[in-house]
Parts: sequence; C-alpha cells; structure tokens
Amino acid sequence: MEKNIKLIALDLDGTLVNSKETVSERNIDAILRAKEQGLQVVLSTGRSLSRCRHIADALGESSYIVTINGGEIYNGRFELVEQNKLKKEHVRRLWELKEEHGLYFWSSTVQGLYNTQNPFEGEVEGYDWLKFGYDIEDNHVRQIILDELNRFDSFEITNSSPTNIEINPAGVNKAAALEKVCEWLELKMDEVMAVGDSMNDIAMIHEAGFGVAMGNAQEKVKEEADWVTLTNDEDGVAHAIEKVLKNL
Repeated sequence: MEKNIKLIALDLDGTLVNSKETVSERNIDAILRAKEQGLQVVLSTGRSLSRCRHIADALGESSYIVTINGGEIYNGRFELVEQNKLKKEHVRRLWELKEEHGLYFWSSTVQGLYNTQNPFEGEVEGYDWLKFGYDIEDNHVRQIILDELNRFDSFEITNSSPTNIEINPAGVNKAAALEKVCEWLELKMDEVMAVGDSMNDIAMIHEAGFGVAMGNAQEKVKEEADWVTLTNDEDGVAHAIEKVLKNL
C-alpha cells in the first residue's frame, strides 16, 4: 500500500463489532496503537450516538464521530456539530409505504429511536427525522419498495444488512461526512482508509484513498474496495490497521 494514511474511518456493525456484538481486544489494541502513532480514528456508523457512545468511550478520545450515516456528526466532546434531517413531507411518504405494505420500520429521530415495537406517539410530522428504515425479509417486497424509493431524487438509499433499507436525505452519506471531517482536520480523502461491510459504506470506501471491505462484506462492497480484509469475527479491522501501521 503506497497511500500515506492519516485517518482511519471504521464502520461498526459487521465491521468493528463482531457477531457476538462485542469489539475484540485485538481490534481495540490496534486502534489504540494507531492513535499512539498519531493517526486519527473516526467511527463512521449508521447507529445513533446513544447506541455507539459506549464503544467510542472504550476506544479513547477521537476528533469526530460520524453517526446515522452522516445524519449527525459529533466532536470529541460528543457535542453536535452537524445535523441533516429528512423533510417532513418525505417522511410522510415513507410512512405511507410502511402502512400500505405492512412493513417493519425503524428510525432515528432527534426525539429518540422508534420502531414497530417501540412506536412514537402523535403525528409523523411532529418529529425531526434523521433516518428512516425498513427491514424486509421478502426479496420481492423489498424490490418493490426499492423501486418506489428510487423514483425520488430526495433520498440517499443504502443498507446495513441484506434485508434492510436505510433512507437519509439525498447527499447525506458517510463519504460526505468524512469529507467534512477531513476539511476540519486539514486532511485529504486520499489520506483516509475506510473500512466497512454494507451498502451504507460503499460511498466512503469509494471516496477514500484506501477502501477496505470486510471478509464478510456484501459482494458489491467487495467489488468497490481496493482490498478485502478478514471477517469481523477474525479481527479484520485489526488486520487492516496493522497493514497501515507497517507502512508508517
């Protein structure tokens, strides 16, 4: 690898987090060693801050944290520095699709996290929506929903697993968020190694100087990456970081 990497961007689910929902000691050790060598390590996840702060705390201080696929960016003191909301009329249409097809939904809003099992109260428009999602086991139904969503140019449509659909406002993705982080840190995207496994990671893997797909990544992600590391159950993140550290 010939790139001069100065920032490592890490997805969580399916990447840094293993199938036991934990972060391995080897991964933690590799991240801490990277930080000791002066590299920036930034979590870049579809999760909200409330669902990833415990991991961020375990990894020590970071300059920024990208959450909700770029819907929110926080600084190292967990202060909000960027927020991107879905338009209320767009959420109304997403909700109508959920109702029409009887879909399982989940969401990140400024007011909290809601899903089919933990529904919100009141009108859809009464909330500030950052991300809207469906989980659809049926391939045919999922394709119908994707076809409908792709008729709009208002949405950034990705996934974090083969059965779900994640919807952010158009232009809001992990790559766009990392470009802002790089600007704030006076770095270039060419100096970033981005590691992920799902469709919501493709943008940052494509735009980074060195894009890495996990061994367990979806095939489209592997095709987009410069390199494929080991799986999330084989400490693939540590394996990728060690490749960078050898280059320093």
